[in-house]
Amino acid sequence: MDTSRRAVLGAALGGAAAAAIPGAARAADQAPAHAASASTSGPTATWQLRWSPTTGNDGMRAWETIEDDRADSHTAGQPHIRTEGANWRFNMHMVDRDTSTDRQRQEVTGCRKGDTYLRWLSGQTWRITYKMFLPGSLKATTSFTHIMQMKQPGQGSSPIVVQSLRRVDGVQTIELQLFTSGLVIGRTALAPLHDQWTDVDFQMKIGDGTSGSIRWILKSGGTTLIDKSRTGIDTFLEDRVRPKWGIYRSLGDTSGSLQDCHMLLTDLRAYQLA
Repeated sequence: MDTSRRAVLGAALGGAAAAAIPGAARAADQAPAHAASASTSGPTATWQLRWSPTTGNDGMRAWETIEDDRADSHTAGQPHIRTEGANWRFNMHMVDRDTSTDRQRQEVTGCRKGDTYLRWLSGQTWRITYKMFLPGSLKATTSFTHIMQMKQPGQGSSPIVVQSLRRVDGVQTIELQLFTSGLVIGRTALAPLHDQWTDVDFQMKIGDGTSGSIRWILKSGGTTLIDKSRTGIDTFLEDRVRPKWGIYRSLGDTSGSLQDCHMLLTDLRAYQLA
């Protein structure tokens, strides 16, 4: 195991690269209709639903932890993360600051079920599906803007995978990157996602060395915007893997794209391949 890759990378993240709220269609509590990719399943493998929170039943207890203005920088804006109808809403204001003042963070972690939470372990394969709404005010930036991460729990631990809004040659894009190696799994234009609901389907076989794999699918209005897979990759650091959602962005953007914004999530589901 490469110990240098497991080192604290909090500082390295800085170098990594109010719209109307529409109603979201409710998804059924069942496994996705399409099959798992060949890289993550055997002939008899099936997706087992393990987590399906709702704002009405679970509220903010859907998450293992909540990182809402942890530096207490903007008390007037609290709570920045809250339920709103059937959605979880993440607000970001220009005055918000994280404990590292060169960045902003409003995020939640993990998949809570009552008084426990899901543990994603090496050798397992997991799938997360959900709907996200990105308003036009949440723009891609020249520095990092992450809206989903897969991480090893613990302060200062490195992300494993990041879903980010990044400007590439001046164009706004959304990408999925294997953070520890810088490998871009896929990238597509952000503009078709703005101001409408997007379906996210993220699959991950957790494995050290070359035993991991990832599949990432984005759909909007029934149209597949991107469907990318990668096998033979390292998707494990130490202990376990934990998902994170929210807005985590650097203030170092040079494109003038930072402004007050928000993000909505709904219909979150977690499946384990069994």
